[in-house]
Amino acid sequence: MDRTLLFVVLATTVASLLPSQTPLTAEVAATGFSSPIDVRVPRGDKTRLFVAQQNGLIRIADRGVVLPTPFLDLTSKTVQSGERGLLGLAFHPNYFQNGYFFVYYTDRSGNSVLERYSVSAANPNVADPNSGRRILGPLTQPYSNHNGGFLAFGPKGYLHLGLGDGGSGGDPGCRAQNGGVLLGKILRLDIDTVTLPYSIPADNPFRNDPNVLDEIAYLGLRNPWRCSFDRVTGEFWIGDVGQNAQEEVSYAATGALGLNYGWKIMEGTACYSTSSCAANVPTCNSPALTLPVHTYGRTEGRSITGGFVYRGCAIPDLKGTYFFGDYVTQKIWSFRYQNGTKTDFRDRTAELVPKVGNRRIHAVASFGEDDYGELLVCDYSDGEIWKIVPDAPPPVKDLGQGLAGTNGIPVFDACGQLTSGNSARFTLMNAATSSAAVLVYSATNGPISIFGGTLVPWPPLPVVVFPTDSMGAVAFDIPGGTPGTAYAQFLVLDAKTPQGFSFSNALQVDFR
Repeated sequence: MDRTLLFVVLATTVASLLPSQTPLTAEVAATGFSSPIDVRVPRGDKTRLFVAQQNGLIRIADRGVVLPTPFLDLTSKTVQSGERGLLGLAFHPNYFQNGYFFVYYTDRSGNSVLERYSVSAANPNVADPNSGRRILGPLTQPYSNHNGGFLAFGPKGYLHLGLGDGGSGGDPGCRAQNGGVLLGKILRLDIDTVTLPYSIPADNPFRNDPNVLDEIAYLGLRNPWRCSFDRVTGEFWIGDVGQNAQEEVSYAATGALGLNYGWKIMEGTACYSTSSCAANVPTCNSPALTLPVHTYGRTEGRSITGGFVYRGCAIPDLKGTYFFGDYVTQKIWSFRYQNGTKTDFRDRTAELVPKVGNRRIHAVASFGEDDYGELLVCDYSDGEIWKIVPDAPPPVKDLGQGLAGTNGIPVFDACGQLTSGNSARFTLMNAATSSAAVLVYSATNGPISIFGGTLVPWPPLPVVVFPTDSMGAVAFDIPGGTPGTAYAQFLVLDAKTPQGFSFSNALQVDFR
């Protein structure tokens, strides 16, 4: 039987391909922080959130509980005032192999510094405070604002750092258009070098241009505070804070480098100024400039916080949707962008007010994503990390009744929405490796005792056999359809157990 048609007896109406727009809400993922400005998760970490506080502390929340000991304390090295402090955090793509992570902060002299640290060899919840290695800086900042802060690894494994134009107002030195300075740019560095600090990637766009520094990947930016890479496509999204008229979302297609986003020649889509700029800078609306894909004015907000493209599994109909917000007006929006066209623009602010209690998301300092691709929001003023979740019941209910195998009881779960136009991803974990997992399912819950365990779906419909991989895992997708309920459970062949197999927990599967 085709695995995508499992449970079809209870989902006989094929789901529409049109998005059903699952309603959203927000729930607190962790609380108790002081001025959190960034939340990051090493790829592969299923339970922890790493939260950077502006005061120089990095804290860990494990399953929602904030650990008492900071992961790293940089308070003695940083200055915190206005737009300065600990501003960015990024984990190496191979963090669980090499233990490296990177921080971007303002030092005690007001200069910008990029450093690498290592996790402690003795405790995964604490960094080695003596492992700091300078990557970049101290970089002189002419003013105390527009220090940037975006820090992330791109699709090719290079570290990207967003630097503001150096501050004041109106970029008085036209630094964002000056290829001879790093300010007002996004840098792209190869930090996997034999000797620190870094090397220049071979495909950096200005590597052979004598008028532009080799580190620069993008220019013409005012203050790229928060940016992100689409974890599926590699597309690059930039939230660039505006001057007096427009906040902007800028974009780079997968692999596109060397783009000039226009500041200060333009602010968003409007001409601004070329005063103090070199004579050869592009003119307003020149084809040499890349205009934003979205702007908004002062009636909507005053300080954009760039976000992420949603790639989680809990809200399938929103996959590919870009979320972003505004720090001042506390608004959150979303839209889709494909083939140069923006669609489905929505104000999500009211939708994301929790249905219980008086709490809500206030100062949106940063977005993040957990290991599953679910979206997180840093609330700077209230010291909370929020999670965007579906305002709908989960697709399954855990009925228990597992029987342990070599790796304990295999864990059967699902993530998504089994409504028309949606789907859910079902996963089996902790099963015997490189074995066979037999999916037993039924329209009825008639548990029977069998082989020393309990089988919930009974009488069974025709079974489906899946191979488990080298990690003892199975994954498959089921489409939504006609409302109804099914029951499912895995029987896993496990030669190392006395009975020769194990049972996963059973699930009640609800099509709505």
